[in-house]
Order: sequence, then structure tokens, then C-alpha cells
Amino acid sequence: MRRAVLVILDGLRRDLISEENTPHLYAFSRRAEQFSAHRTVFPSCTRVVAASIATGCRPARHGMAGNTMVLTENARLVRHDAGKPDFLQYKRHLTGRSLHVPTMAEHLTDKGGVVIFSNVSPGAAYAHDPDGFGHVYHRAGSFGPGRQPVPPADELNIALDAEGESVMTDRFIARVVSAQDCPALGVLWLGEPDASQHSLPLGSPEHLAILRSADSHAGRVIAAVEAMADRQDILLLLGSDHGHQIVDEAINVEAELVSAGLKNSLESDEVVVASSGTAILIYMHPDVACRKSEMERFLRTRAWAGQVFSRSEFESAGIPLEAGPEFAVSMFSTEEKNGYGVAGKGFTARRAGDKADVIGAGQHGGLGIYEQMPFLMIAGQGFTPGSVRSSASCVIDIAPTIFTHLDKPLPSFDGQPLQHKSREE
Repeated sequence: MRRAVLVILDGLRRDLISEENTPHLYAFSRRAEQFSAHRTVFPSCTRVVAASIATGCRPARHGMAGNTMVLTENARLVRHDAGKPDFLQYKRHLTGRSLHVPTMAEHLTDKGGVVIFSNVSPGAAYAHDPDGFGHVYHRAGSFGPGRQPVPPADELNIALDAEGESVMTDRFIARVVSAQDCPALGVLWLGEPDASQHSLPLGSPEHLAILRSADSHAGRVIAAVEAMADRQDILLLLGSDHGHQIVDEAINVEAELVSAGLKNSLESDEVVVASSGTAILIYMHPDVACRKSEMERFLRTRAWAGQVFSRSEFESAGIPLEAGPEFAVSMFSTEEKNGYGVAGKGFTARRAGDKADVIGAGQHGGLGIYEQMPFLMIAGQGFTPGSVRSSASCVIDIAPTIFTHLDKPLPSFDGQPLQHKSREE
């Protein structure tokens, strides 16, 4: 039976993969096909990318607009953390839909199903299967078909640390790779190195130790797959969802809007800023539509605004129009290096609540060179071992690539299969 195994090391930018820092990934790259121009979507944040990988579509179609989203409730704009465990269920209750297109979990119910193990935010984990067609294992709650909780003995009771990642990897190998009743698709989404990169200087000894730890977990999955007798029928994909920039300064965008007279107060809800780190979405209530022109002029003159998109430009950037924001901004970034020789500094947008950014540590969400630098390596039929493909690819290509391997008819994906043409003919 054909099947696919997808391993994501959250936040690992491809220029940090090396024989010293990530020996297992480095060795695997010599046996797989690498993609040297691989990119992610915008905003380049985990909740958005998880939905994009799960659906094979850009945010404009699946509707997960950012790590933070604004929903209209009782004619008011209400900001939500999309990482909360119940966000997608609440969104479905409010709008009628969790995501706007089906996920791979829904499409593959007749092909052996999907099993996901994830150690990122609950919202990102559940974006793979918000409507309960497969199995999702997460520390905030594990669910089977129908979103029924799994038995207590089957729950994933781990922490977001090296030990928890190790336990999850063992569970994944036993449940997905080596099991007799293995699913058509298994997804292992490691929370590291992203979780630590948000608090550590990139390239520091502590950060490099986290890279080696995450690499060791990926190495165990690689070894387990390669030990399978039928591995020729397994498509093994290893990658990341986004890269990281280095936080040089955090900007309180809402405070600047208040100072400019474009928002009534920090607490008012006629204009709401939704930060996804180095990207922001600005929502405006219809009652203040008269401020749009002035808002656009203001944004396009800010030193911290790298790229500004109005609604007329959303389609080209893949940003949702339906019930969406009026403006999107990718924060300004440079190729300046830090003290450890890691490049890519820039601004980040201060987030609501108690989520403070650490100056000198990592952040992502925008279109900067290094946050748009995820990695992808694929081994299996249709791919050339030890080769490097320089043509463009994107995270939305992962789903159609998996479906092509499984001989599953392609739904209306935004992405394209990455197999060489000889595999398709």
C-alpha cells in the first residue's frame, strides 16, 4: 500500500542545516531530493501554514488569515488568538465553517486515513483536521473521527520540551511508521526549533543545541522509514513551515495608529490590529471606511512597514478577502547579521496580551528573506536521490505531491505536485 510520511521541524530555516548542526538532516539530504527555492505562504506563521499544508491552498482560499484573527460578532470587530484549542470550533459555530476548503484528512478517509502528531499550538495542530475525519494527537487534547476524544491511555500527555518531543516521536513511529494498520498519511509536527528560537539568539550555543536535539528526533523517523521492507512505497517528506528573522525592534502599531488619529484609543474596536509577528493585518469597521485612504498613506510612509497590501492587492499575496482585513503589512527587514553570524534582522509588531518579543531572538510571519526560507527534502518514487532542484516550490505543493504518490485524484489545490514528469506519465 502506498503511503506518505511528513515530518515538519517548525521554524527551521534551510541555511541552518549543516553536517555539524543537523547531521541526520544533512545525511538525508544526500539520499533525497532537496528544494533550494522553497517558500512558504503569507503570513508565514504556523497556524496559517498548517492550514495551507493541510489543504494545499493559500490563505485566500482556506480562510486562516493569521496567528491572530478578527471575527465580526454582533457587528463588532473581535480579536482572537487562533492558537487556542477551541478557536476553529468557535469559528465554525460563528461563521458556519472552520476552514473554507477540505483538508487532506477529509479527502483521504477512503485511502487509509490521516494521523497527525503535533507539538505546536493547539490551533495549529487542529487546523490539520478541524472537522474530525482522522486522528490528531496533541497535548491539549487528542481526537479521533468525529472529534471524539481518544481513550485516556492513548492521549498525548507531553510538554513542549526535548523530552516531550522525544516521547511524541516514539509514539509517531509506533503508530504511523511501524504499525500494521498504518494510515495513508502520517504527519509529525515537531515544536522545535521554533519554540526555543522565539527566546534564544539565533546561532547561539543554546540555539544550536536545540537544532541538534530536533534533528535527532527527525533522524529516528528517517531510520524507521528506511528500515521498512516496503519503503519503496513510502514517500518521505521532511521540511519546515517557515524560517525566522532576528527581532531588532518591536513596534506597537496600535499605539502609532492612535497617535496618528486613525484609531480612537488602544481599547477601541473600530480599528483592530492582528499581529502575526513580522506581519500584521489591519481590520476596519465599515463605520470608519472614511479613514481607509489616510490609513493607506500612513502605512506606506512608516519605516517599519516593508510591504503594504491593500485589499485590491490581496489576491496576489494570497490574503483572504472574505470577512478579512483592509490592509496587510510585512514588516521591514534587512540582511544584517547578528553576533553569531546569522543574517536577517528586522521589525516585529507587538502582539496583544502578554506575548512579548525578545530582542535578538527569532520571529516570523512576513515576507523577509529568511522567514521565507523553509526547507524541503523528499525521498521516494518520482524524486532523484542526492539532487537539488532550483525551481520554485511552496508549502502548498506538499498536499498535491502526497496525493500524486497515493494515486489519489487531485482536488482543487492551489499547489502542484512536485514529482518529476516521468512519475506522472
